[in-house]
Amino acid sequence: MTDIDTGLNAWQMTTNHNRMIELQDAALTPKDGPVELAFYGSSAFRITSPMGVSVLIDPWRNHPARTWDWYFHDFPITEVDIGVSTHAHFDHDALHRLDAHVLLDRLIGMYRFGDMTVYGLADKHAVNSSCALYDFKKVHEKFSGVNIEPPDNPRSWDHCLIVVETGGMRIVHWGDNRHNPPDAIWKALGTIDIALLPVDQSQHVMGHVHTEAIIQRLAPRVVVPHHYYIWDVLQRQSTLQGAEQWVDARENVEKIHGPRRVYRIEEIDKLEKAVHFFGDHVAFDKEAWLKTGR
Repeated sequence: MTDIDTGLNAWQMTTNHNRMIELQDAALTPKDGPVELAFYGSSAFRITSPMGVSVLIDPWRNHPARTWDWYFHDFPITEVDIGVSTHAHFDHDALHRLDAHVLLDRLIGMYRFGDMTVYGLADKHAVNSSCALYDFKKVHEKFSGVNIEPPDNPRSWDHCLIVVETGGMRIVHWGDNRHNPPDAIWKALGTIDIALLPVDQSQHVMGHVHTEAIIQRLAPRVVVPHHYYIWDVLQRQSTLQGAEQWVDARENVEKIHGPRRVYRIEEIDKLEKAVHFFGDHVAFDKEAWLKTGR
């Protein structure tokens, strides 16, 4: 019976959605309030609204072929209200590792619950490898026979930009999206307070010049780097490198001393293109995870 497709694993969870019943019946909190941003390594972030509604974006795993592990273990099983994946790549799509009430896989459109709204904008994955250590576009075509160049790319090279609106602020998770989406996408993004952007010294997803182009056009109040190497989470064979060199070259930098940072709109309004960097801090017990893989 080993060929049975078990599908999503929510049926194996012992939790239930009593919490969501309580939240949907609760009176809404004021529009403005504290919003917590927590970093889980790679491109995974949890955003918690003033009301306490939480969304975790882009949990990661190792590639199922297990011939090129990036992580020492898969993403730890994590409780959260809403899980979101920006695209169907292994380092962004481990929604099955979340004990979540709601899963939004490659969201296109809008989802609203409590004092949080999540928007998904359909676009394309970055494919400009001109600044990367290796030409991943050439690698895919040579060994897989797949052309990842849009518009005729396969599904895994589609992408959804995710915007979370809560606490009076708007947060965009850029994921691995291309740096030059059409004008309609920029217009839909509108004013962004916090931009979660991929940055690492190998320039794996995009070159620093491309990141800078996003920052200049988007003009976010805060930039938070992700998708970089963390020595006790990612393995060297991931080919990723750190983000410290890019961060240290910025003018207005806050190195966060922990895996969480609380934001309020009145604080955000005073900033302009500030960089907030979590470094090696992640919001789970690394020691326990390294020992047990959970």
